[in-house]
Amino acid sequence: MVKDGALLVDVRTVGEWEQVGVPDTAELGVPTHFIEWVHAGGVPNPQFVEQLQATGVEPGTPIVFLCRSGQRSIGASMAATAAGYGPAYNILDGFEGPANGWVAAGLPSRRF
Repeated sequence: MVKDGALLVDVRTVGEWEQVGVPDTAELGVPTHFIEWVHAGGVPNPQFVEQLQATGVEPGTPIVFLCRSGQRSIGASMAATAAGYGPAYNILDGFEGPANGWVAAGLPSRRF
């Protein structure tokens, strides 16, 4: 789960959030932020770093990135690091990964 003071950012698409669900971190008092890494159709989100900054994250704050399978979140982690944010972490199996993904691990989720 997300450690104290860390920011959780789900970088999947709006369609994925709506159709599959999202992490539910309400009981932890930790908000989940939703910023698409790529838009539907695979078009990169040119405002990704600006939208990350708009969350209020400060440099030095740990950021945990999540996508469906752990691939797009690698790029998001790298972009955040290059922009001076982080340390940035990637959830390897993502939200839907078969072995250790968010849902498979039994972590709380909800409808978007």
